[in-house]
Amino acid sequence: MNSIVGIAGAGGFGRTVMPLARASCLANEKLCYVEKDKISNTINGIECITEEEFLTSPLPKYFNVAISDSALRTKIVEKYVSFGATPRSITCESVKIFDDVQIGEGAILCSHTMVTSNIRIGKFFHANIYSYVEHDCIIGDFVTFAPGVKCNGNVVIDDHCYVGAGAILRDGRPEKPLRIGKNAIIGMGAVVVDDVPEGAIMVGNPARPLERGHLYGRRNVISADRGFGL
Repeated sequence: MNSIVGIAGAGGFGRTVMPLARASCLANEKLCYVEKDKISNTINGIECITEEEFLTSPLPKYFNVAISDSALRTKIVEKYVSFGATPRSITCESVKIFDDVQIGEGAILCSHTMVTSNIRIGKFFHANIYSYVEHDCIIGDFVTFAPGVKCNGNVVIDDHCYVGAGAILRDGRPEKPLRIGKNAIIGMGAVVVDDVPEGAIMVGNPARPLERGHLYGRRNVISADRGFGL
């Protein structure tokens, strides 16, 4: 083997991403799951190694992070890069990307996602199955789309936002885009029709802020990967 490719996180999303990584790997590359501690020798036929084993490997190292929690994803990226590992984007063959699209390093674009035209997306973006980003959108770093997110045109999403499964972000206008503030969470199935403040948790149709003291919170909405819990 000439190099090693690690997918950090062997939870549900990691096991969704692994077949895409496997399809893009070269014959001389070793592909593996990476977990903080050993949880299994193999998962679905792919070797699982510890974080220490990956980071201390003498082989050239490439990686991506299949963990939805953006704060945890950021920490892992910073650590792996400090050990000389290189980010690698993962894109399914069924993904459609149209004109004048720029996507930062470390993206994961899953099956049947679509990114249309005149779009700017930051680093380590996750788009789970059947999500789309329409024209003239700007998306920051470490943003996560769960399955089936519908992000319509002229939407600006700041860093570290999480958009839940089936959520809909209505289209903005060139002179007044719909804005989603930094660290905001859009709940599953929410329909966002107005700007979202920084750090807000939005639920419902139309989406409204979650009431203070509600049982749900950020840690309830986004579950950390089982092997990399904070």
